[in-house]
Amino acid sequence: MRIVYFGTPEFAASQLEAILAAGYDVATVITTPDKPAGRGKQMHSSEVKECALRHGLPILQPEKLKDEAFIEHLRSLNADLFVVVAFRMLPEAIWSMPPKGTINLHASLLPQYRGAAPINHAIINGETETGLTTFILDKEIDTGAMIMQEKLTIGEKMNAGELHDALMNLGNDVIVKTIRMIEEGKVMAKSQKAVIEAENLILKPAPKIFKEDCYIDWKKSGKEIYDFVRGLSPYPAAHAKIQNPSGEILDLKIFATELASKSDDDTTLYSIKTDQKTYLKVVLKDFCIKILEIQQAGKKAMKIAEFLRGTRVSEDWKMVV
Repeated sequence: MRIVYFGTPEFAASQLEAILAAGYDVATVITTPDKPAGRGKQMHSSEVKECALRHGLPILQPEKLKDEAFIEHLRSLNADLFVVVAFRMLPEAIWSMPPKGTINLHASLLPQYRGAAPINHAIINGETETGLTTFILDKEIDTGAMIMQEKLTIGEKMNAGELHDALMNLGNDVIVKTIRMIEEGKVMAKSQKAVIEAENLILKPAPKIFKEDCYIDWKKSGKEIYDFVRGLSPYPAAHAKIQNPSGEILDLKIFATELASKSDDDTTLYSIKTDQKTYLKVVLKDFCIKILEIQQAGKKAMKIAEFLRGTRVSEDWKMVV
């Protein structure tokens, strides 16, 4: 089959490699325009573009997906199938174009966790299982008929970065199997609406995460905070504000924590306990939570012992709630 591939990040580049390794004809790769990144604002290409360049594939980077010239060019490719992984929402003029349809690989067990951040939200919500779904694109985001699903266990200590990599590796097999099913005419797509009704599901969304969504709510339980931190680690990272006795507030990124039992003197909620050398913990309503890895603005991420050597935190400091 002749395929046009749409994708941007590392996750999508991995699936493109798998499709090429399986011997499929990728006529063109569509990815986002290059953009400035980093302190030097050097132009940066997407991981999918870098993959396409390594394989000598034609590349298109449209600013506007509804541009008539772009749509006409797509039509002229006479592709059988469009494959979309981690890309923008496509207009109907595009996804309805190929005779075998347009499919998408999504990093959740649909219909749960529709949206831009399914990996993060699954961990934040304390899920013990997630997976991948391939589905047929339609007018709404992540609502099309499902072709194939593969499940994956979420480890108790697994963070979003680790889950991303595990799903990415699993996806290499899932996307190729899905394309093969389409090629052989063996697809038995299942309606998401029918699944929701049959199982009486209450849907959990996975919207895009912004910085204001990343601040820890210290009033929550220890388990909720623990899951919140690992669900945002390493990116975009959980944030917390800590105030010293003079009133100065530091905005910190927290990458790793662990739960600890409360001792008899851990009575003041949201207070900080530290030996100023090896540990820093916050007193919660049910547990204490130890901060293991942290980053102060303008500095590198570091283990808590290294942070305490450079920042003299005492028990007079407090978390901003």
